[in-house]
Amino acid sequence: MPELPEVETVMRGFRTAFEGQRIRHVTVNRPDLRWPFPLDLRERLEGQDVLSFHRRAKYILMRVGNGTSMMLHLGMSGRLLLGQSGMNTTPSKHEHLVLETENGARAGLVDPRRFGMVDLVATDQENAHRLLSGLGIEPLSEDMTGPYLHSLMQGKRTPIKTALLDQRLIVGLGNIYVCEALFRSHIHPTRMAMSLSKREANSLAASIQAILTEAIASGGSSLRDYVQADGTKGGFQDLHLVYGREGEACLKCGTGYPVSRITQAGRSTFYCANCQK
Repeated sequence: MPELPEVETVMRGFRTAFEGQRIRHVTVNRPDLRWPFPLDLRERLEGQDVLSFHRRAKYILMRVGNGTSMMLHLGMSGRLLLGQSGMNTTPSKHEHLVLETENGARAGLVDPRRFGMVDLVATDQENAHRLLSGLGIEPLSEDMTGPYLHSLMQGKRTPIKTALLDQRLIVGLGNIYVCEALFRSHIHPTRMAMSLSKREANSLAASIQAILTEAIASGGSSLRDYVQADGTKGGFQDLHLVYGREGEACLKCGTGYPVSRITQAGRSTFYCANCQK
């Protein structure tokens, strides 16, 4: 599933193409994805000026002139592909939603597994939406500091990796970037979250922000379905230090210490048993 850097990358491409433009036409090719499309989706978007974009966790919000925000989640296999109206070849059979602007910009939502979602919400009520209201802190915000992270983990009797994946605590983090952040901070993924020291919390908060920033600059990580809005793959997968590298030499310890993999809460965790204590 796309994580924060991938969603941020897609949102920025969407914003570049659509912000300041007027939506000319909306095409809905099926009634639902994970949930039904809003019945009035076309009526509330067509003819509206696109004012701005915002990302909250793994959701993209497109705000238009009538006070409505279209909320988009890519799910596990969703792609938002940008192009020009009339210049596309045969659309994918999995292209379920198309937005076109008066200046010819085109955005097609392709989602083979249909685990994504699209909804409408009043812009001034975005944070009250049922999918956003219970979310935690944005990891790239100024509030994401070592002391805050340390306080957040106090009393959490769960593995640190599991706690970092809890969207009620910190949003947008997924398996890839949590594995990478814990490795950079020399923290074992099975340690109890409440055992995090203040020094470790400072290191972990800095690692999280640095990794996310680097990943966004690289266009995210392309492992299976994810591509950027222009159809190209991201590049951060080539910079992974532990994720997906089971059995390979630790890039810090050398050949005597291969990267290990365990399963936590049904997900693979990659780490170095020598680096991470």
